[in-house]
Amino acid sequence: MLALFAVVTLAGAARAERVSPRRPPAGGGSVPHAQAAPAAAAPSASLIRLTLAEAVRLAAAESPAAREAALRAVQAERKVGQSFGALLPSLTGITTFSNHTFNLTAQGIPFPVIPGVPPVKDVIGPIDNVDARVYVKQTLLSLTAVQKVHASQFGANAGRADQQAAGEAAAQSGALAWLRAARTEALVSARTQELGLARELLRLAREQHAAGVSPAIDTTRASTQVVASQGALLVAENQRDRARLELARSLGLQPSATPEPADSLGDASAATDVPTDPVAALALALAQRPDLAGEHARVEKAEAEKRATSLERVPRLEATADWGMSGLHTSDWQGTRAYAVGLTLPLLDGGTREARVGEQQALIGEAAVREQDLRDQVGADVQGALLDLSSGLDQLRVAGEQLRLAQEEVAQASERFTNGVAGNIEVINAQSSLLRAHDTEIDARFALASARVALARAAGVARQLH
Repeated sequence: MLALFAVVTLAGAARAERVSPRRPPAGGGSVPHAQAAPAAAAPSASLIRLTLAEAVRLAAAESPAAREAALRAVQAERKVGQSFGALLPSLTGITTFSNHTFNLTAQGIPFPVIPGVPPVKDVIGPIDNVDARVYVKQTLLSLTAVQKVHASQFGANAGRADQQAAGEAAAQSGALAWLRAARTEALVSARTQELGLARELLRLAREQHAAGVSPAIDTTRASTQVVASQGALLVAENQRDRARLELARSLGLQPSATPEPADSLGDASAATDVPTDPVAALALALAQRPDLAGEHARVEKAEAEKRATSLERVPRLEATADWGMSGLHTSDWQGTRAYAVGLTLPLLDGGTREARVGEQQALIGEAAVREQDLRDQVGADVQGALLDLSSGLDQLRVAGEQLRLAQEEVAQASERFTNGVAGNIEVINAQSSLLRAHDTEIDARFALASARVALARAAGVARQLH
């Protein structure tokens, strides 16, 4: 009877881990105790159930790092408008009212003294002046300003790429947090099933002791196993609650929110369309990685800034004009205007320009080194993720075999105990092996899913995880 119960219970545990980590435990003679753990973890009013794909999308859009990157991208976009403004006309309106006195002697205008004529005062005035004028300025030719516009556009490209890279990193963090939460859900489910099995073993030990077919120590051992299983369940529940808290933080949710994985941690968790062929995966990564595109844009920005500095040697052509009304009072206003075209030719600036060109050339080299290093890192990321993926598949296969053998061990030990061939120490040892096998299988599934997340991040498609 117990052997049959053990097989059924273990099969239910395996299904619960893959299908529904919230499945209530199976119980034998202690049903009220078996129901206590799920009651403690009942859904609250702020419970949020999320699939892996939903968690990834939420993290990529709403996590603090993603929002900060979006604001930095907006700043880079606005700098394009600032630099482009140097090529557009500027219009300024000025209205002034002034009251002046003048010292003619100070202005170099001496008046001779004529006999019989009162001398001219050195200080004349006050003189009122009312002026309202519109000034217009337009750059006609400035190759430096054009290159600065190009540089700011490359900077905006880098800002957008950085935003996408931040979204990729946030998606990876959100996916891993979701996987950790799903892993703890599976552990809680496994510990609950093991507690139910331990209670059933205790019930049977008590019945056999009452019938005089087993010693009291079997009951004591079974009671100890129940207590140990209860402790393991409490630890698993605490890990689950902490994992939910970490998941909320990685998704940008309030700590009061209670996000919960809507799916279980399965063999196909965190799937993407990233090819497992190394050459194809690397080609996809080089084409999709936003941080690599950002480094390339920064190289182009540094080159454009260098060209802008070099072109400062080229003459700049500007046109200015103003029109307005001027007079002593508004009643005697007269229209006045002025226009001019100016050509500015830099001749000598003490070598400052050449020094800036040399500095920017070094910046170009620095940016190129970073880009090449990132390319090499992309290749290493892809290769490392593929190695982890292959290892994860092997670990999962071995863990499945270990779990199957542990289930057979529990079934055989239970049968020996039921038939009175051996004490329940064999069953308890088999249960310990089963516990380790459950943990190994859950860890193997988590490692495999984490390797898929790492591969998606290495290829630049972490936001497509599902």
